[in-house]
Amino acid sequence: MLASLENVTKSFGDQTIFQGVSLKIEEGDRIGLIGVNGAGKSTLLEVLEGTQEFESGQRSIQNGLAIGFLRQNSGLMGENTIHQEMRSAFSALLEIKQKLKTLAAQLETLDKQSPQAMEITQEYARLQTYFEANEGYLIDIKINTVLHGMGFGSRDPSTPVKALSGGEKTRLALCKLLLQAPKLLILDEPTNHLDFASLDWLEEYLEGYKGAIVVVSHDRYFLDKLVTKIWELDRKEFFSYKGNYTKYTQLKEERYQRQLKEYEAQQVQIAALEDYIARNKVRATTAQMAKSREKELERLPRIAKPKPPVPPANIRFSFEKEPVKEVLHVTGLALSVGQGAEKRQLCSNLDFDLLRGQKVALVGANGVGKSTFLKTLMNLLSLEQGKIVWGKHVKVSYFEQEQTKLHPNKTVLQELWDRYPKAYEQEIRTALGGVRFSGDTIYKRVDALSGGEKARLKFAIMMLEKGNVLLLDEPTNHLDLATKDVLDRALMEYEGTILAVSHDRYLLSRMPTKIVEMTPEGFLWYDGGYEKYKNRQAAAIGAANAAKEPFADAQGAAAPAGTNEYYRSKKQRAQQVARKKRFVQVEEEISQLEEEISQKEGLLASPQVASDYEQVALLCQELESLRETLAQRMEEWEELGREQEETV
Repeated sequence: MLASLENVTKSFGDQTIFQGVSLKIEEGDRIGLIGVNGAGKSTLLEVLEGTQEFESGQRSIQNGLAIGFLRQNSGLMGENTIHQEMRSAFSALLEIKQKLKTLAAQLETLDKQSPQAMEITQEYARLQTYFEANEGYLIDIKINTVLHGMGFGSRDPSTPVKALSGGEKTRLALCKLLLQAPKLLILDEPTNHLDFASLDWLEEYLEGYKGAIVVVSHDRYFLDKLVTKIWELDRKEFFSYKGNYTKYTQLKEERYQRQLKEYEAQQVQIAALEDYIARNKVRATTAQMAKSREKELERLPRIAKPKPPVPPANIRFSFEKEPVKEVLHVTGLALSVGQGAEKRQLCSNLDFDLLRGQKVALVGANGVGKSTFLKTLMNLLSLEQGKIVWGKHVKVSYFEQEQTKLHPNKTVLQELWDRYPKAYEQEIRTALGGVRFSGDTIYKRVDALSGGEKARLKFAIMMLEKGNVLLLDEPTNHLDLATKDVLDRALMEYEGTILAVSHDRYLLSRMPTKIVEMTPEGFLWYDGGYEKYKNRQAAAIGAANAAKEPFADAQGAAAPAGTNEYYRSKKQRAQQVARKKRFVQVEEEISQLEEEISQKEGLLASPQVASDYEQVALLCQELESLRETLAQRMEEWEELGREQEETV
């Protein structure tokens, strides 16, 4: 066991955050911690870490346990470069490496048979064994692997950390934590600021992580892929479920229904006992039996009535009139951002067609222009080039990511009622109640709402709009997990047309009938949801490139249709051949180096050599040189492998 809490209660002043929390973390655990905003998730993590005091209970921790904690928006600071910051994760090993060099230099000046030389040789061998056991020769390979996987592959490693954005600093802090490889890794929203490629890489990396992981995340796809246990904080109480997020949703409902049946069964039992006692207590012939039943009733351990699940939002989109089949036709569209000298074109010659009933998800790299595309469709940005034609009877309902169309000085009730002044008050209140605005919350000012509350208010507006086409820009941002699930179902059940920009892979795996990737050169279309998109993306890009510019063979003939290889020039083809040849050579060199290292390690372990301190020192120096060469070849092999993958 790495860590545990036993019956822990935490309060701030007179407000209890959670109570009676008991949990254990075992080696290799993959745990997801969930709960609504404000439930106390971050506080619980800090209690686990040992940086937050608690009122009662007990915290136990394994002696010497290394804990790594990535907090929300906790980026690196300071004057270090990216490379320096990453190497600092291996400071202890780097100190040992420097110590080995110092000891080797000292041996060069000493009589090899002197007691001091023998002592230094023994220390050298000890440090060398530790350095090798902790993969000291693979430091740079590990750094490059993590940086590349987390989206820093194209960044100059000499870039100062202070020059990075806040999101990049947090990503880099996560890179450093992964390199430090603590035995217990605590991650608070680690998937923020990551693109699809980095998310896939992080999931795969964490699946093979040797330590235990506790993660807070609103990314349901991430929780499904990674965790095998869900912890939930729900109204100050703690619950644990085996399985991933999807399994948790099933088990939670089953637990509630089971507890409710047990409670109701006991209530029937209690009512029967009370009725028997009331009818028989006054009769002489049955008074003794009634007293016996009274004692039975007193001894009966009472089952508490389970708290019903928090009522989820009730989101349902509908429309009154069908549009024509061709909902949207876009030709030759160009998109730009900025003004004057700062103006920059994002893409041009965009063609896009949307048909009635299609549910299309729009994805693409950050900054490629997805939100700009939706705003241009809504005429919120001027049309510079191209043509946009909406079909007859189309009524668009638009979910804007920034929610700038809400009025900050109005109350929630006013915001909705002013848009539909002819609606009855009950209709307005019902719509607000459906998205969990009730009681005094309907009188909250819009500028006092959280991001999730603003999103729910916008959904209420959209339900009353009754649009037959929904344009959605990151609709699940800021939503809690329960509301995300409700929105998923609402969009899947909606019979109209949807065009949605989203990074929510859980939604993308369920809602769309097509996924469209937006690139500076145009749109790439994929049938199905996220899994099919991910599996077919590389092949589709290769096919599209081959179709655009088929290369010629040595005699000038076009390459056969369907080929996966595509090069712009003979020089590039020659470079690829050279890379493949070098890749094979490096593999052979690695094999030879590993064999030579194994032989020398065998010699070093033999009793005859172990007693000859001069030979031990020489072998240690040779081994260090061989291992450094092996690390260089491993790094080259990895880089060549990546280059080959990128050109396929």
